[in-house]
Amino acid sequence: MSEKVYLYPVWIRLWHWFNAILCLLLIVTGVSMQYSDPAFPMIRFDWAVSIHDISGIILAINYILFTIGNLTTSNGKHYIFRKKILKNLIVQARFYAFGIFKGEDPPFPITEKSKFNPLQKFSYIVIMHAITPIVIISGIMLFFPELISFDIFGSGALHITDILHVIMGFIISIFLVVHIYFCTIGRTPVSNFKSMFTGFHEKH
Repeated sequence: MSEKVYLYPVWIRLWHWFNAILCLLLIVTGVSMQYSDPAFPMIRFDWAVSIHDISGIILAINYILFTIGNLTTSNGKHYIFRKKILKNLIVQARFYAFGIFKGEDPPFPITEKSKFNPLQKFSYIVIMHAITPIVIISGIMLFFPELISFDIFGSGALHITDILHVIMGFIISIFLVVHIYFCTIGRTPVSNFKSMFTGFHEKH
């Protein structure tokens, strides 16, 4: 029988699933608005815009609640690097590239004190504390285009903001795919997914 450790309290699990659903809605509606044939859209344009706007507003609120939760609970400690950042990243990358296929034990086992390995921690910090704020801020600016009706180096600020918003959206989309893949690397292919329902992580 596998050893289990409680890592994900209810508020984290609720935030996670809301975040996942909202991200999927934003990705699908964003792609529909940007690339669909107007004559045969994935989603009717006015519907896509409304769903995208509403999902974006809820995501921003969800992100603020997540930030408050990290600041007021012990969960925030899992997003802090303390030492040997580059070395630990290289060790974890080597494990994912080679060690995992040789049956080696993870170099940074999951514990109550450290629920992320270095690469997870690095990617979550970048996505949650750099990319997501850029997406939210650029989304707000696009929602109120009158705030950015000026030029930057000869280009319209609205156009530049739109490009930035789309690029950050693509990065989050790629992260989501990679995140889902790595979630299959657990004690079983579904154990990490189960943990987001039960709160318990099953150790190898």
